[in-house]
Amino acid sequence: MATGSSVSKIAKEIGIAVKKAVSRNRWWYGPHMAAASDAIAQRLPLVDLVVEIRDARIPLSSEYELLRNFPSPSRRIVVMNKMDLTNPTQIKEWMRYFEQQNCISYGVNSHNKDSVKGLLNFIQAQVRRLCTANHRSSQTMTVMLLGIPNVGKSALANSLHQIGRISAAEKGKLKCATVSPQPGETKDISSLKIGSHPNLYLLDTPGILPRKIHDVELCSKLALTGAISDDLIGQKELAQYFLAILNLSDQYKKWAKFSTNQGKVSFIEHKEEPSISSQLEMRQKKQYLMDHSQDFIVHDVRGALFDIISSFDGNLECEDDMIKLIEAQFVALREAFRVPEELDQNVDNKVAIKLLNLYRTGRLGHYTVDPLPVNIC
Repeated sequence: MATGSSVSKIAKEIGIAVKKAVSRNRWWYGPHMAAASDAIAQRLPLVDLVVEIRDARIPLSSEYELLRNFPSPSRRIVVMNKMDLTNPTQIKEWMRYFEQQNCISYGVNSHNKDSVKGLLNFIQAQVRRLCTANHRSSQTMTVMLLGIPNVGKSALANSLHQIGRISAAEKGKLKCATVSPQPGETKDISSLKIGSHPNLYLLDTPGILPRKIHDVELCSKLALTGAISDDLIGQKELAQYFLAILNLSDQYKKWAKFSTNQGKVSFIEHKEEPSISSQLEMRQKKQYLMDHSQDFIVHDVRGALFDIISSFDGNLECEDDMIKLIEAQFVALREAFRVPEELDQNVDNKVAIKLLNLYRTGRLGHYTVDPLPVNIC
């Protein structure tokens, strides 16, 4: 991912705001997290295998603090979930990095059946290796699923449970872990069967954040990817952070075909009257205008972003120029998202909510927000 001083400054400002909000809000580390941490710590030495789920967009920032000094690398797998949302060119580099750290790793997309089945086979193979290495012939093995909030643990647990039961040709009612796009919805530890011969049980656990996070940029990354509730900082600030990342990447260049400009436009005066054909198209699709996930709206969003970024001639390393570009993007996105002009201040917030949703669902490209460590060989 492209990095720059302007992005870093914006990230630090958001991180500072998050930390201030946290100091006034007990949600960060509420009673359920404290209770879950104690329960996990008690069970951790008893399980056969630990599967740590991380967000592939932030492979380092989504580290589970309790496992930082985990003593047995062979009993731990780091699974990077949401691989469909990250930069595919960096996947192998991150795998190589974890290998250098003597860490078993795997990449998965919890919404892809074949991908989840591959992970299940990988987990079962690792369990068999552990049994062989420890000369065990146990009829029951336990795998604990750990991670910070909103990395997709419960969705992955449900998929592993469903596929594992089908593979074992077992009958009966499927259990289901609670799944939500909001962080912190899983409150209790639940057990799901994912295999037979030996019987293999998966413990799905609540997402746990550290009691304190001192790195402000880490706070920003967790907020951007949804590990921390948007309510703590505000969607507009997070949308600005995403736009800063986008502006320093090459992703927008792929959207040239969605451009609405015939020639180069002024950076500030980028708004133009729609053509007769586009007016007709808008009337025909009026019933869909409230749904920003419609393909034609996503295409307009991509086109608007391409037009504004490609016509910008400022210095993106300069924070003032970056903010100026982002402000122009918000103006263009109001039209692209069909957000009506209003007298109140909710217009930009409505744009930000829609923009963040498209980013978090991969409709605006794939980004790895964490840079690879510089010491990688």
